[in-house]
Amino acid sequence: MAAINATLFDKFNFNFVRDIAPIVLIMRTPFVIVVNPSVPAKTLPEFIAYAKAHPGKINMASGGTGGASQLAGELFKVMAGVEMTHIPYRGGGPAATNLLGGQVDVFFAPVSTVMQYIKADKLRALAVSSTTRFQELPDVPTVSDFVSGYEASYWIGLGAPKKTPEEIVTKLNKEVNAALATPDMQARFAQQGAIVAGGSPSDFEKFISDETQKWGKIIKTANIKPE
Repeated sequence: MAAINATLFDKFNFNFVRDIAPIVLIMRTPFVIVVNPSVPAKTLPEFIAYAKAHPGKINMASGGTGGASQLAGELFKVMAGVEMTHIPYRGGGPAATNLLGGQVDVFFAPVSTVMQYIKADKLRALAVSSTTRFQELPDVPTVSDFVSGYEASYWIGLGAPKKTPEEIVTKLNKEVNAALATPDMQARFAQQGAIVAGGSPSDFEKFISDETQKWGKIIKTANIKPE
């Protein structure tokens, strides 16, 4: 959320890029595009065609205005060239409930929020937002298979105060990467709908900068204001 808040709020005293010493990106949680079974689209290309044929008529749920699930949907709208009406809820749970009830049509949902409904065939999964397939949904393609360059995820990383000595940053990075590489840790993340990341402090620094710019553009394009 820090990469989003940098643009979402006009007066945000904490600058994530400026005020931390990046240590490591820990994990990324992809979203999965799920639709109510009443939506006449079995695949993502069919959904895009359906949305283009019914501009503004598809209701897109999110976990809240300015949240990651809305931004994943707004990015999709821009890159796929479709119009959908945003319907914000107070969290992913209520959004999923109304999607199940047919009050909305589509939800860019955290995998863990809707996995049980996908497996029970109560919601239809069209694609995941990561650049590679998610191991818990091996038959579900990625959005980027059909919309080139698309990627969206909720992520968690580790940082320290800006003036933390480099040797401490290096040691923390090494230890966290070692933990992330263990099969047990990777299995635990997968069970929670997450993908292990890792990498160097400079990798994480560039990632933060890229994410801040990426979501800043989407917030401005969609004219999203905090509630």
